Amino acid sequence: MTDRTMDRAELTALLAEQWEAIAALVADLDENRWRTPTRLPGWTVFDVVAHVVGTESWLLGEKPPPHDPMREKTDVRSLPHVRNETAVLNEIWVDRLRPLPGARLLDLFREVTDRRLAALREMDDAAWTTPTVSPIGQVPYGRFMRVRLFDCWMHELDIADALGVRVDEGGRRAELAFAEFAGSMPRVVAKLGKAPVGSRIGFALTGALPQTLCIAVDERASYVDAFDGPADVEITMDSGLFVRLGGGRRQAADHLDEIAITGDEELGGRLVRHLAFTL
Repeated sequence: MTDRTMDRAELTALLAEQWEAIAALVADLDENRWRTPTRLPGWTVFDVVAHVVGTESWLLGEKPPPHDPMREKTDVRSLPHVRNETAVLNEIWVDRLRPLPGARLLDLFREVTDRRLAALREMDDAAWTTPTVSPIGQVPYGRFMRVRLFDCWMHELDIADALGVRVDEGGRRAELAFAEFAGSMPRVVAKLGKAPVGSRIGFALTGALPQTLCIAVDERASYVDAFDGPADVEITMDSGLFVRLGGGRRQAADHLDEIAITGDEELGGRLVRHLAFTL
């Protein structure tokens, strides 16, 4: 049976919607606003958009622009937030695109994402299911595109937060992006939060993506439909805050008045302090 969360036509349409949402956020920015810092280390709004341009260009088989010999060359491997080869490639793309004015970057963003959409629409089912190297290992190409939706959705939030504007954080696009994000949570609570074997953890999320996540930690941590008794701890917060904590964009210590913990408060406090698994 086809996994509807990786349906080719739907994901392609949602990626088109996601890329247009990013373009709309930056369409009227002056050059100063383009260079607004975000919560991503070393990156401005311009850099976030450049990162998306770089990744989608790479997926088209393209290489970063050559280094301008008139600019000092950046040793991207020396940057403290660069921890792997994927990050190295990301930083090279961003660095090479930085000399462009924001308006030109937006033109490039639209041109590259249009070509990516054309490529996705031309794919057949065999290509969509072919195992492909991705940031989460070798997965079917369709799963990689759900990762791309999540990444671009998170970057829409990064841009909106930096610019101080609100965007709609719900809807089908957000649901699929959140599904990709939430898939890592059982491992996060067990490995990073060190939830003990036998614990039952509930996240009651409010806001744009209301839902309850039930995680049982046994030999391995996994989602369950419901617990057979009371949860050891239930943590209530807005879904947007949850995503930003998991993405390393916020620190729980700065939002304790927005987080309610019932049950084992020590365990709950440790979990919310150790939700970050991606940045």
